[in-house]
Amino acid sequence: MTFDQILCERRDDVLLITLNRPDKLNAWTPLMTVELVDAIEAADAEPEIGAIVVTGAGRGFCAGADISAVFAAQIGGDADAAMPNAARDWVELVRSCKPIVAAVNGPVVGIGLSMILPFDRIVVAEGAKLSMRFVKMGVVPELASSMFLPLRCGWGAAADLMLSGRTISAEEALGLRLADEVVAPHAVVEVAIERARSYGENPAPSLRWIKELLTQNANETDTMAAQRREGRLLMKAYATPEHHAAVAGFLDRRKK
Repeated sequence: MTFDQILCERRDDVLLITLNRPDKLNAWTPLMTVELVDAIEAADAEPEIGAIVVTGAGRGFCAGADISAVFAAQIGGDADAAMPNAARDWVELVRSCKPIVAAVNGPVVGIGLSMILPFDRIVVAEGAKLSMRFVKMGVVPELASSMFLPLRCGWGAAADLMLSGRTISAEEALGLRLADEVVAPHAVVEVAIERARSYGENPAPSLRWIKELLTQNANETDTMAAQRREGRLLMKAYATPEHHAAVAGFLDRRKK
């Protein structure tokens, strides 16, 4: 499968996807999302791939929407310029696919940031800059980022970042819990791959069900409803060969 705006590379059991418009700091276009969806769906269907990492080519991760290809085109009358037109909803795909980790190698702005907020982990390079700049462009955030940002950072921090549109350092992002870890620039991709691999090596059914529970229960106010979802999936897990093998392995180790 070949793409125009992304690259795909197998790193053993991890698929590394690279946003590939380095001359424009990987600025987002609708085509980029279409290609990302196709690549993630293909990885999701490949049994030998356990997890996915997304990074950027060159010195940036994603500088936000391509102004000429998106905003200027919209103002000029192209109402669909900012619409991904992908086969799947982005957030639904990210929250239901195999574990997915962001390796933020440089500046990440606007939609570049909002599209990774639902990821399972965000690894950021030292020196990277992050910004929810939507307000500076006279627009509002998307991709459910007004839900995911407060989940990551809390209400006050999320409101500050969205209402100000200010740019923050990797270190401040870590303090706000927007970044899950900050590492040396040369190590960001390898660290993200190792984190992804540590998730993907676990039983695939459990991984999907845990992601489903996190998605559905993170904002749940009814503890009984949360437990019912857990109970339903726990019964499914009890019946899996992965669970049976884990129990048998534990019992065998105890006998030795």
